[in-house]
Amino acid sequence: MSATPHQPTVTEREARQVAEAAREQDWRKPSFAKELFLGRFRLDLIHPHPLPADEDTQRGEEFLAKLRDFCETKIDSARIEREARIPDETITGLKELGALGMKIDTKYGGLGLTQVYYNKALALVGSVNPALGALLSAHQSIGVPQPLKLFGTQEQRDTFLPRCARTDISAFLLTEPDVGSDPARLATTAVPDGDDYILDGVKLWTTNGVVADLLVVMARVPKSEDRKGGITAFVVEAASEGVTVEHRNAFMGLRGLENGVTRFHRVRVPAANRIGPEGAGLKIALTTLNTGRLSLPAMCVGAGKWCLKIAREWTSVREQWGKPVAFHEAVGSKISFIAATTFALEAVLDLSSQMADENRNDIRIEAALAKLYGSEMACLMADELVQIRGGRGFETAASLAARGERAVPAEQVLRDLRINRIFEGSTEIMHLLIAREAVDAHLSVAGDLIDPDKSLSEKARAGANAGVFYAKWLPKLVAGAGQLPRSYNEFDHGVDLSTHLRYVERNARKLARSTFYAMSRWQGRMETKQGFLGRIVDIGAELFAMSAACVRAEHLRTKGDHGREAYQLADAFCRQSRIRVEELFGRLWSNTDDLDRKVVKGVLSGTYTWLEEGVLDPSGEGPWIADATPGASARENVHRPIR
Repeated sequence: MSATPHQPTVTEREARQVAEAAREQDWRKPSFAKELFLGRFRLDLIHPHPLPADEDTQRGEEFLAKLRDFCETKIDSARIEREARIPDETITGLKELGALGMKIDTKYGGLGLTQVYYNKALALVGSVNPALGALLSAHQSIGVPQPLKLFGTQEQRDTFLPRCARTDISAFLLTEPDVGSDPARLATTAVPDGDDYILDGVKLWTTNGVVADLLVVMARVPKSEDRKGGITAFVVEAASEGVTVEHRNAFMGLRGLENGVTRFHRVRVPAANRIGPEGAGLKIALTTLNTGRLSLPAMCVGAGKWCLKIAREWTSVREQWGKPVAFHEAVGSKISFIAATTFALEAVLDLSSQMADENRNDIRIEAALAKLYGSEMACLMADELVQIRGGRGFETAASLAARGERAVPAEQVLRDLRINRIFEGSTEIMHLLIAREAVDAHLSVAGDLIDPDKSLSEKARAGANAGVFYAKWLPKLVAGAGQLPRSYNEFDHGVDLSTHLRYVERNARKLARSTFYAMSRWQGRMETKQGFLGRIVDIGAELFAMSAACVRAEHLRTKGDHGREAYQLADAFCRQSRIRVEELFGRLWSNTDDLDRKVVKGVLSGTYTWLEEGVLDPSGEGPWIADATPGASARENVHRPIR
């Protein structure tokens, strides 16, 4: 689709350059996942399992107790699903509880919870109603508090954080009707005017936008002789003149989600509300998401725990052919998958979150892997629960209750979880983002070799640097601790997890060799091999999850906290994961990627339109993408702040 008149026209190369400029370029701290993709299994970075401080644990547990009581007595999930709206009194109650300020420092009126306990709170709330979890997450993980914490001035923190901690809901506005994961085409503008900026544009899928009091808005400042310009972040008062919430969107799941379309028409924003310098907006957004992404796997963990509870209770009472269905292997394998995967997801989440709290490691890849893996596996677990429940899994909770059975919302959980594979970076975009970080070391030393814009002298220099790097690196991929029978034997306690850690070490080296071979084979075309890159990332995610599961099991054993059972679950997960890893390795080189590309060309050229005959399209009329031309709104403002 060609760009609309108000929208920047950019080439594929220019779009990549914008995304590349927004990346954190340096690795100042160690990263377990980065090392894993390079073939180096740095178990010392995650074992022994990092632990929270006693005072953080006490503060977190005290809040969780209050939150649990509120969730049990004040939240009517069935009503939210029925009315497709969270009652104002529920949100007011969460405000009074301090839930808006879980991640905000106590000096600004927040609770000052760690990432670990913030995630536990989101898992708890999300298990009752995921739309509530999404509201709290969008407000604190990507809304005003997090970017101000990282990039705001002291004056901005003093002004806005106390409001966000107790009364004001915030939202994050980046996506536009024709701009998703390609921010180079961002059309919303912020034109300097004295000490202010004038905002014009339309934002889509603004989670919390319908009820928000404060907005983080990404807009393009025009370049000029004396201005760098570029995509820039602003804090905008939602009640400002010219801000119109034109529509509240409705979705297949998260029916209580306050997500809408917001139009800005000549909205005046003080320069004092700009976050960071001009042109730093994308870097701010991506850095905010580094830890912000951990909120989604938190709610996926909560969903896994609930799926396990329902599967256990249901399959123990439902009998077929003389015994509970749990003891039929076809059903039992599904229960085992849910239990083992829930254990591993919680291990990945807690490990990544504790590392974020300690701030000793760079967790940008770990957080992205947690989001990617959690969102994919949670959907699979919910789907398996629906299958275990059979017809009752497909029936709504309201219908079950109406005919006298327990109102189990299995189909709702499946619908609610589906968005997590799209939220905050779709699975496909996460694959590319993680792959870019995973090959960063290679591009740092050899990137100029495959860059068509580099001169011969620059390529020669890059070749020399690459030769030095690979002469040291490649020999280390030949052998390692994974080939020694007694490596990691501190993980052998009745159930032997050391064999799985040796597997991870060996396959981390195999993964690195595969990546190097692919770069040698495809060079500059590597970035187009998205199927290959996705499988590389998925293998890394499985190896990371196996590592986290083993470390968590050993941690629980040393605490005397269900250690034997944790070892059993970790063993089951690792054995299931190894099957997936072997399949993914096989598909690196044996796949239908080339054939798929040919079929796609045929589909788009109309070669197979005959295959579409025999059906009718019930879709309504209208453009594929709504017009987002800047200008005054002609619609009613459906913004409804909650006070």
